[in-house]
Parts: sequence; C-alpha cells; structure tokens
Amino acid sequence: MENPKNNNSSLKAVIAVLAVLLIGSLVYIFKLSSDSDVTKTELTTTLTEKESVMKDLQELKTTYDAAIAENTSMSDELIQERDKVVALMDDLNKSKGDVSKFRSQVQAMQGKMKTLVAENDELKKQNGVLTTQRDSTIVVLGESKKYNEVLVGQNEELAKTVEKGAKLSILNTKTSAYKLRSSGKQIETDKASRADVLKISFTVAENQIAKSGDKTYYVQVIDSKNNVLGDKKTESFGDNTLTYSFKTIVKYENKTVNVSEDLPGKDFAKGAYFINVFDNDELVSKTSFNLR
Repeated sequence: MENPKNNNSSLKAVIAVLAVLLIGSLVYIFKLSSDSDVTKTELTTTLTEKESVMKDLQELKTTYDAAIAENTSMSDELIQERDKVVALMDDLNKSKGDVSKFRSQVQAMQGKMKTLVAENDELKKQNGVLTTQRDSTIVVLGESKKYNEVLVGQNEELAKTVEKGAKLSILNTKTSAYKLRSSGKQIETDKASRADVLKISFTVAENQIAKSGDKTYYVQVIDSKNNVLGDKKTESFGDNTLTYSFKTIVKYENKTVNVSEDLPGKDFAKGAYFINVFDNDELVSKTSFNLR
C-alpha cells in the first residue's frame, strides 16, 4: 500500500510545474502583446509622418504651379523645381520605411521655393512697372501722333489754301468784232460780213501772294462751225493737249494787268463764238458773243 505522504509530494510537484508554465505563458503573451503595440505604434507614426511629408510636397507643387501659370521669364526654372517635387512625391509613395530622409529634402525644397517665389514676385513687380511705363508711353505717343496728324492736316489745308489763293484770277473777259478802216481806225460791228478782226481782252487781278514773273495764257476762239480760229497750234501738257488760237505772255508783278489782243480774220461765220482762256491746260475764264 502506497504512502500517502509520497502522493502529496508528487501532486505538489506537478502543481508547481504547471504554475511555472502558466507564468511563462503569461509572460510570453504579455511580451507578444507589447511587441505588437510597439509595432503598431511605429507603423502609425511612420504613416503619419509620410502623410505629413506628402502634404508638404503637395503644397510645394501647388505653389510652383501657381507661379508657373504667371508665365514670367523664370517659368523654366520654376518648372524644373516643380518636377523635382513631383519626382520626390513618387519616391515617397514607393517608400515603405523611414521617411525622415524625405523630410530633410522637403525642407531644402521649401527653402528653394521661398527664394524662387520671392524672385518671381519681384520680377512681376518690375514687369508691372515696365508695363505701366510702356502703357503711359503708348498713350503719350498716341496723343502725339494724333496731334501730329492734326497738324499735318492743318498744314495740308493751309498749303491748299495758299496754293488756291496764289492762283491768279482772270476777270472781265470780253470779245468784240471790228471793221478796219483804211485809216487804221477800228469800228465795232456785230455783223460777220463786216468784221476784220476780233479783239479779246481780259484782266489779270492783283494778288500779293502769287508768284511774280512772266505768265503765259493760251486763248482759244471757236466759231459757230466749231472751228478753232487763228494759229491753230497745239500744246501738250502731260497727257493733255490744247489747240489754241494764240498765246499771250503777261509780265506780272502782283499788280492788276489789263490784257488786250487782236485776232485778225476774214469771212467770219455768223452765229455764236466761244472764247476760252487757259493757264497751261487749266481753263481760267470763258465768254461768248454772237455775229449776225
């Protein structure tokens, strides 16, 4: 028969072993739980840091995009820096470990961005000043151009007025027929059969602004049969030609000059006669008369 005392000792030994195993299990479980919490904490910290760095990079990109949209002379340099930010964002997305190395790069990029944006803002201010100055210059030039155009127009009008005023006026153009006596005396007549000469007269008016000197006038006498009487010579004036009866040269000294010329003839036709006075090819006076 077994000894009860020995049985109690064995039971106590088993209980002690189980207690040790239980404590060991609890310690192991606690350690696993602690390690898991640490891992979770580290992972959460890593994700939070990654999101923070990505946010900073996104802000950098947004700032560069806005500056590039302003299209200044620094746009190429801004685009290069923006592309570096985009590349770092891509690297960060692929990263699964420590992101602290990205933080230092972001800080460097932020410093570069501040410098470039400040330079870009200064450049915009300078461009704004230049644009204002240019616009002011354009306005001044535009006003000057308009003023010059007005002056040119006034000068042209004045020149036309002076030119017009400098032209000589031919006044009192008259024509009469005369019968010549053997004594040389001329007797006025209105009968074609009695006429021996036509006397044409006109007055060159006084004009102080006209150019003085010899003036040539061409006189054209046309009878009722549409014949040009007298010399019937032709003078060319550019593309124009003029057949005239005679020409007279007047010495003009800015004073009134009375001109009278005789046009001899015979067998004058009855009817209306037309007398035209030309300054070169410009008709300056005309009149008419009748012979019966």
